[in-house]
Amino acid sequence: MIQRHMLPTLLARAVQWPVVTVTGPRQSGKTTLCREAFPDKPYSNLERPDTRDFARLDPQGFLNQFPNGAVIDEIQRVPELLSWIQVRVDENNTAGQFILTGSHQFELSRHISQSLAGRTALLKLLPLSIAELLPVLDRPTSDSFLYQGGYPRIHAQQLDPAVTLGDYFETYVQRDLRELVQLRNLHLFEKFVRLVAGRVGQLVNMQSLAADVGVSGHTVQEWLTLLEASYIVFRLPPWFSNGSKRLIKSPKLYFYDVGLAAWLMGITQPAYLPTHPLRGNLFENLVVLEVLKTLHNAGVKPNVYFYRDSQHNEADLLLETGDKLQLLEIKAAQTVASDAMQAATRVQRALEGRVASMTLVYGGTEAQRRSAFEVLPFTQVFEWVGRVTTVNLPRE
Repeated sequence: MIQRHMLPTLLARAVQWPVVTVTGPRQSGKTTLCREAFPDKPYSNLERPDTRDFARLDPQGFLNQFPNGAVIDEIQRVPELLSWIQVRVDENNTAGQFILTGSHQFELSRHISQSLAGRTALLKLLPLSIAELLPVLDRPTSDSFLYQGGYPRIHAQQLDPAVTLGDYFETYVQRDLRELVQLRNLHLFEKFVRLVAGRVGQLVNMQSLAADVGVSGHTVQEWLTLLEASYIVFRLPPWFSNGSKRLIKSPKLYFYDVGLAAWLMGITQPAYLPTHPLRGNLFENLVVLEVLKTLHNAGVKPNVYFYRDSQHNEADLLLETGDKLQLLEIKAAQTVASDAMQAATRVQRALEGRVASMTLVYGGTEAQRRSAFEVLPFTQVFEWVGRVTTVNLPRE
């Protein structure tokens, strides 16, 4: 079994809070993690129609089954149950009573803020990270990570990524989105999602997307929000300081699973990757995700940004640590070009002393220490986060 780095964080939160809520994409491993962490707790899955009806029609009777709490899956299916859980934990404020999971980001957050504010810890479990996969893979390459992505079933059962991700898109993505909104034109929506995949690592441009899809800007905004709510895409915000008028304020777009993004681009065989024009964008997505996963697994809010100004100075990622910034430049090549950090150096000067370190993450295998910056292979991003932050990371 692949060891999830969030396990110690989940156990620690359960001795501090009466409720712990684990959110994340479908099939990211939430149920497996929670049941492994709490094997003695009763388990209930609200995806089952009979269980869901019981919880909705008789919430008090449903919870009476679990006097000492339970693991309850897909809590967003019966959001009114959260109010009854609130009553239970207010009457008995014992830590670690209920472990909840959910797959709808915004809808679940709204209900939790209404019913369980101050009563639950919130964790976000994303698909498997590079660091979680390295102990179980045989000679992994950057292309293998880009092609396979991080959904646990693909690795645990050695499934064909192209087939599995295609099924994932058909069954889970479309079902979740149809639960959230009535899609009138599924064909246009599928075209939209594939166009979004083609913009990985780029600035969000609603007008351009709307024109390419053939829908209104309002529809594109609504559809993009739905992809975010279903944990398909996320927007990386730009870093900016008060009073600066020269910084770009549009976010960049990434996928929560790089394998799904690759499949949506039409990469259905590993041989398509080496020469694909967007391979660099996918590699950037992979590295940004590794930083986010490392922080989320530790239960830390990611203060992560990118930098771009009107003078074309750009840095792929800035990690805020206190009043300092850790700069990360990302290059997919397996060798380090002599001018690889020129843009990053200009950003360092523009930020006037706020940059504490500069690191180049690349597709190669050797770490190097240059005079002005560090060079790291993409497999060592996990260790980099541990060094530049005060986050306690799991060790083998």
